[in-house]
Amino acid sequence: MRATVERYAVPRHVFAERRANQRVADGLARELDELGFSVELRGRFRNVVALPRGSGPLTLVAAHYDSVPGCPGADDNASGLAALLECAKDLARQPSAEHVGFVAFNAEEDGLLGSRDFVESTVPELGLVIENVHVLEMVGFRAQRQSLPLPFVPERFASGDYLGLLAKGAGNQEVDQVARSSSVPDLRVVGAKTWGPLHRFLPDLARSDHFPFWQAGMGAVCWTDTGNFRNSNYHRPSDTPATLDYAFLRAVTELLCEVLRNGAVSDPSSAVRASPGTP
Repeated sequence: MRATVERYAVPRHVFAERRANQRVADGLARELDELGFSVELRGRFRNVVALPRGSGPLTLVAAHYDSVPGCPGADDNASGLAALLECAKDLARQPSAEHVGFVAFNAEEDGLLGSRDFVESTVPELGLVIENVHVLEMVGFRAQRQSLPLPFVPERFASGDYLGLLAKGAGNQEVDQVARSSSVPDLRVVGAKTWGPLHRFLPDLARSDHFPFWQAGMGAVCWTDTGNFRNSNYHRPSDTPATLDYAFLRAVTELLCEVLRNGAVSDPSSAVRASPGTP
């Protein structure tokens, strides 16, 4: 996983560093293709879409592969890419993994353009039925202290050593099930369950690629180390591979792999088929 972070932690903004951005997308597509997934670069922003060979409702694992200009983006978001690829390797060896697909979004740093295009265009074009989505957004950093976008933070949340899970509506039961998992006992998990238009009052809830899925009525969970509330290297040239906590990244990945193997949410009634204009 460290090697994966080092391979993809290069400045790769969708417009400012177009060639590097394209090389990263091509590299991800090649790695996922070699694992046996059906891989395409889809949409206006070259999202890397890797689907299982089977059919039926899907669980998706997603992470964005772009960075802000001039930033290596090791935590944001080469850490998410490393976890995604490691889970893809693990699932490729599991006969029960025919329901899991992987997507690397582009242009997250520019208004979630890639994930919006995926939800609005690619999902209906391919006729995908999405059961649930796990979005990996910065999952490789721990710190002694951190803040939160609230005026009062309980002391148990002030230590930056936990994985944060953020969900809304249908995705809230996923948070409960992941948080109850005992597969990685050394990893502390904190879940934030939301409903309705709460993001209008707390806009930080809508800052990553889970949000277009929320808008389309799909259950999506954002997995995060809380980003700029913990990591002082956020969107800076200092966001390099040497700053990450690889034991933490490994623990997060082990938990996600366990969730995917067991199919944390497998109720077909929760699946949503999106179409353009879905509210």
